Amino acid sequence: MAEADIAFAAAAGAAGLALSISAWAWRLRRAVALRESMVDRERFAASVNRAQHDGALTAFDDVRIGLTPGEAPILLGRMDMLETVRAAFARDIQGAPAVALAEALHARHPEAIDQLLEDGTPFEARDGEWKIEGSPVTGTAWLRLSRIERTPEPATEGDHGFGAGLIADASPAPTWVVDHDGRLVWANKAWLAEVKSPSIEAAREAHMSFDRGADQLAAEAGRVGSHQEGFRWTAGDGRRRAWKIMAEPLGGPGGPVLVFAIDMTEAEETRDTLRRHVEAHDETLNHLADAVAIFGPSRRLAFHNTAFQTLFNLDPAWLDERPTHAELLDRLRQRRMLPEVIDYAGWKARELEFYEATEAAADDSWSLPDGRTLRLVRQPHPLGGILLLFSDITGELSLRSRFNAQLQVQTATLDKLNDAVAVFGSDGRLRLHNEAFESFWNLSAEKLEEAGDFDAIAELCKAALPDAALWLGLKARVADPDPESRVPISGEGRTADGRIASWQTRPLPDGATLVAFADVTARRELEQALAQREAALKESQALKREFVGSVSYELRTPLTTIVGYSELLETMGDLPERSRQHAGAIRVAAAQLTGSIDDVLDMAQIDAGEMELSLGDVRVRDLFAVAVEKHRPRIEGRGAKLKAVAAANLPAIRADARRLAQAIDHLLDNAGRSVSEGGAVHLRAEANASELRIRVEDTGRGIPYHLQAHVFDRFVKRERGGPGVGLALVKALIELHGGWAEVESEPGKGAAFILHLPLEATSDAAAPELALG
Repeated sequence: MAEADIAFAAAAGAAGLALSISAWAWRLRRAVALRESMVDRERFAASVNRAQHDGALTAFDDVRIGLTPGEAPILLGRMDMLETVRAAFARDIQGAPAVALAEALHARHPEAIDQLLEDGTPFEARDGEWKIEGSPVTGTAWLRLSRIERTPEPATEGDHGFGAGLIADASPAPTWVVDHDGRLVWANKAWLAEVKSPSIEAAREAHMSFDRGADQLAAEAGRVGSHQEGFRWTAGDGRRRAWKIMAEPLGGPGGPVLVFAIDMTEAEETRDTLRRHVEAHDETLNHLADAVAIFGPSRRLAFHNTAFQTLFNLDPAWLDERPTHAELLDRLRQRRMLPEVIDYAGWKARELEFYEATEAAADDSWSLPDGRTLRLVRQPHPLGGILLLFSDITGELSLRSRFNAQLQVQTATLDKLNDAVAVFGSDGRLRLHNEAFESFWNLSAEKLEEAGDFDAIAELCKAALPDAALWLGLKARVADPDPESRVPISGEGRTADGRIASWQTRPLPDGATLVAFADVTARRELEQALAQREAALKESQALKREFVGSVSYELRTPLTTIVGYSELLETMGDLPERSRQHAGAIRVAAAQLTGSIDDVLDMAQIDAGEMELSLGDVRVRDLFAVAVEKHRPRIEGRGAKLKAVAAANLPAIRADARRLAQAIDHLLDNAGRSVSEGGAVHLRAEANASELRIRVEDTGRGIPYHLQAHVFDRFVKRERGGPGVGLALVKALIELHGGWAEVESEPGKGAAFILHLPLEATSDAAAPELALG
């Protein structure tokens, strides 16, 4: 290449390089200018941001102090607030305001500030009217001082700047504010109405309080600086009221407290009513004979009554632990109180499937190994879970089995009755009949079944008993639902073949009616024969009484003559001694015969109901004295002794003295014939509150056991001898007085006759007495 070309190329290169450098320098200057402009904008924005932060810090009535170990304190806040804080805390401390204030605060709260500097532990404290808060930020401990403002009074009607106060004042819930000393600061109208104060000033002067418990709750909230709740009952206007007390601190610990009282009376009364309802429900279930168990949604036992614990004999303490349904089934299986099944796991799973059911399951029955049978009812519980009801139906099944057996026995018995029996339902249809009904009306079972109802059967029966009124009356008893018609009736009628048929109806508890027919022809003939025989017997009794009276009269006349002449012969002086003895024997025999006749007449009079007692006050001691005087010679003549014992304080009894003495004479005469030489006869009397007992006892040969039951029968041969009606007359006379007689005897050791007499004769045989007063 030529030099000219080289020079031209060099010049061109230099020119291009110069242009490139110029372009780069221009770009560089432009970038520097842009950077400077950006830096200026950032510096301006930072200045504005700092001014805004400073304005934000000084816009409110608080002061902030930054403490960094080894550096001067930082003091931020408005000048007026800085002066106020300095005057409140560091008035007497010289030096820079930040240092003086930091020293003053450290002197007042050394522990809290030291922990904040060392460990960064935040704190909050109250110092007079100032609230001090400490918090660490990026290695600096900041303290914030703010004034604690009192809660303003509620706004008046014209003061529209306190809308919240108006709202609180209009609230129906009592609301009030107390300071840190518990003094009332403000209260709404509801509070004033509850404490019955006309104004807040009056309440302050009278130191009125809503409730002491609420005051304590407010004091606790002010002390700890946190929300507190409680429940209180107050009394006023004749009723108790329930309140939910809520205390809310307004300025941290030591500050005022806002208290609300919410009326919970209605809710508590509803809760109390529900509780009583639940208790009454549980008490009712506890009185049920059936066992009840309720499992909640968690499948745990929520309730069980006493019958449930008794039915399965479970430990009450274990039931109180609320076992699950599965645990209960396992426990019952261990105690062999569940049905014996092959697949217990599958059976248990099916039992627990009922929790998913929405309707009550069909009744089930459990046959337990101990022989009991339980009926089980499962149904969903309204509050979730399941309710189980167990009934022990072992007795019911046994009773049902016995009832069925009894029904079969009654049916078989009904078929064996001779009476024709038919049962008609309230609809008039024949329900059942026995074989005798077919035989009585000469109808086959097929005809009766074809007839079916009462009218058709009555038409079949009218051929044998054509009494239209009878069948119409029976239909009224069968088909008429009127209670006055459904009454038992009976009657008789004569059939076409001459039989006498009796019929009767009986209403049954289920509304059915039983109609029975019987052939009473033989019975009526027998009754007629018995009536004729009774008439003949009465006639014979009358003839007997006439005969006895006539015979006794005819016998008394010659006996009187015999006794008279025998006594006359005994008084004759020239009569030989042997003849005199014969005359005495005649007199004694005649006297005995006279006594026997009198006894027979007395028995006849008693049998005829014609004997009357002549009542009077009778002293048993007097009767004993006469009887002993009369019978002592005869008994002592046999070589025996007669003793009579009667207490001096025995009461007088109302009786017939002659008839009572007659009974005692017969007993002593009977004892005198029985006793032998060396024996004794005892006559005793004793009394209690209702009766007097007379006892005649001898040491004779006694009465054989087989004769003791007939000793008081009349005209019966006795080993003891004597007349045949003496002891029977004794029994009859005592019974006329309303008493009774008995005998005690052991063969070979004597006999005792006891007469039981009431203190007042109660017999109808007593003659009426004049009531003189």
